[in-house]
Formats: sequence, C-alpha cells, structure tokens
Amino acid sequence: MEITGKIVEIFDEQQVTNTFKKREFVIEYADNPQYPEFIMFQAIQDKTAMLDSINVGDSVTVQFNLKGRKWQSPQGEVKYFNTLQAWRIGKPQTDGNNQDPFHSDVPPPEIPDAPSEIDDLPF
Repeated sequence: MEITGKIVEIFDEQQVTNTFKKREFVIEYADNPQYPEFIMFQAIQDKTAMLDSINVGDSVTVQFNLKGRKWQSPQGEVKYFNTLQAWRIGKPQTDGNNQDPFHSDVPPPEIPDAPSEIDDLPF
C-alpha cells in the first residue's frame, strides 16, 4: 500500500525489548483538504533509520503494510490491534514527469510468449 502526505511529527526511536525497536511518525493526508487525516505509521528494526533523512514538513510517499493482531488478556478479554508498518519512505518527484520515485530505469523481466517456454517448468 502507498500514501503521500506531509510529515507532521517524528517521534524518537524506542527500544521496546533487547531485540525489538520501533519509531513512529505521523503524516497529514489531505485527500480532501477541508478534512485532513492524521495517520500514524511505525518503522521497525533497521527501517527506523529511514526517518533520519526526513524532516517535519517534508512531503513524502510512504509504502507500508497493514498489520493486525489479536490479543487476549489473562481475564479472557479479546482486543484487536492494527498497525501501519512503513517499509519505504521517499520524497515524491515533483519535476512533472510522473515517474515512480521508487523504481529505477531497469526494465521489467521478460515474460515468455510461447507456451513451450512456459511448459519447461519442472513442476
């Protein structure tokens, strides 16, 4: 998934356990400028460093995964949690050529046209 917006807050990195760290940030998403949305994301582990080159006020495109989990308390109460886990952050291109800022000029892999090339697969 992908969204573009303006960074409004970047929080400090948190070392949650000896082996897990996260860093949260908020973007303002103004699909409808009259009613902007403020959306919190988190970057985990080595992805926390992505935010080192980003500043509050920057326009960014965030690529992320939607994560959800179920948790049950010792008393049996069930709760559900959602997380927007960022895995790439970049500044959108504004030079008007509408190229995707996350892809290079490397051409896509070739897909064989002939059925005989496809039938050679071992499975």
